[in-house]
Amino acid sequence: MKGSSRRPEQVAETLRQVVADALMREVRDPRVGFITVTSVQVTGDLSHATVLVSVPGDDAAKGRALDGLRSAAGFLRSRAARTLTTRTVPELHFELDKGLEHAARINALLEEIRREEPG
Repeated sequence: MKGSSRRPEQVAETLRQVVADALMREVRDPRVGFITVTSVQVTGDLSHATVLVSVPGDDAAKGRALDGLRSAAGFLRSRAARTLTTRTVPELHFELDKGLEHAARINALLEEIRREEPG
């Protein structure tokens, strides 16, 4: 089944679009404010999907946002079921995407090193 290896990628992209759209238009939970869906990773059997999100603010705001997302997971999964053509709809798991924070920290450290170097 060589052709089926792209299926998780296709499902992940569809899920990313559906979740991002639903968060923007339909989810009314006040804990879910400005959230960016950065990527989605789907298991090979399409049973689970990890949705990576970027949330601005402090750790408390990020925690509240994740709680809100977990609370809305069933609703978001039902929205995905309308769009996906798969037999099963992946169970959604939400995690913070630390990549942007990590990159910003590296840039700040590099800038600090540049300022300390003698001219």
